[in-house]
Amino acid sequence: MDGNLTCPLPPATEERIQMAHGGGGRLTRQLIDGIFRPAFSNPALDAQHDGALLEINGARLAFTTDSFVVRPLIFPGGNIGDLAVNGTVNDLAMCGARPLYLSAGFILEEGFPFETLRAVVASMRDAAREAGVTLVTGDTKVVDKCKGDGVFINTAGIGVIEFPHSIAPAAVQPGDAVIVSGDLGSHGIAILSVREGLEFEVPIQSDTAPLWQPVEALLRAGIEVHCLRDLTRGGLAAALNEIATARRVSVRIQESAISVEESVKGACEILGLDPLYVANEGRFVAFVPEHDAVRTLAELSRFPLCRRAARIGRVESGSPGLVMVQSSIGGNRVLDLLSGEQLPRIC
Repeated sequence: MDGNLTCPLPPATEERIQMAHGGGGRLTRQLIDGIFRPAFSNPALDAQHDGALLEINGARLAFTTDSFVVRPLIFPGGNIGDLAVNGTVNDLAMCGARPLYLSAGFILEEGFPFETLRAVVASMRDAAREAGVTLVTGDTKVVDKCKGDGVFINTAGIGVIEFPHSIAPAAVQPGDAVIVSGDLGSHGIAILSVREGLEFEVPIQSDTAPLWQPVEALLRAGIEVHCLRDLTRGGLAAALNEIATARRVSVRIQESAISVEESVKGACEILGLDPLYVANEGRFVAFVPEHDAVRTLAELSRFPLCRRAARIGRVESGSPGLVMVQSSIGGNRVLDLLSGEQLPRIC
């Protein structure tokens, strides 16, 4: 086949997926609710969690998968390899599961440098060791030059649920405190700085990191964690909207309580970005009962990556799916899903 041939275009009236739209936006919800869920509907999938919660012969397991297409492959603070490990490990942690095993599938573009591949694989190895997981199976495919953008990675993970109560959107209750584990926006801005050739006075690095340790600390402390969600594509805004919609509650947060590093805040202002929508790879939001809010913050403060954890709001009844932000000057605005993503190819 001639590699220069272009794909025939569908009729102009046919709906098509646009490349500019990534995860975390309205299009993703349309794809999930309009195509995938109707085709594959089952209790595990319909829970709309970061992974499937399964019970096999009395063992409670979590199973998840994710694909990584970040551009550029190497960025300040990490690369596509450790991002792929941490992203899947964190999805398991959000289910309250201890991450155990991973698979990895590599789609490599013809001509991709072996030296770069070795660096990516080495970072995956190191990230897996840090997270306490073992990569036990995998697959490799090679596609034509100019058809794969270097390397894409798919990872799947299995973890074991060791604590009794269920952590899922369905467990969220009106009155719950909403707690964010740290400052926002570093990953997305780190990616953008390389992608667009931007230089900031204070270098910004990705926050990519495994999250099981702080999650385990909350569970071992006996905190009644209702729901967890890592703040990846679409950032905090997408996570809150997804959970509010799934549980049919509303969420009200205070903008002044949300931590954003000054360098990230300045970069967002220059670039016209809202840090509440910018992706993170080492941050999560926790929904806990009001009486556990102070203990949750105390437990999280023990970990360097959670040193700026904060209570940012609460869950309310009524207005299902609505997320409201109170600004520092007292005004209110709706924090809605964007029609697309501010920064595509971010993970």
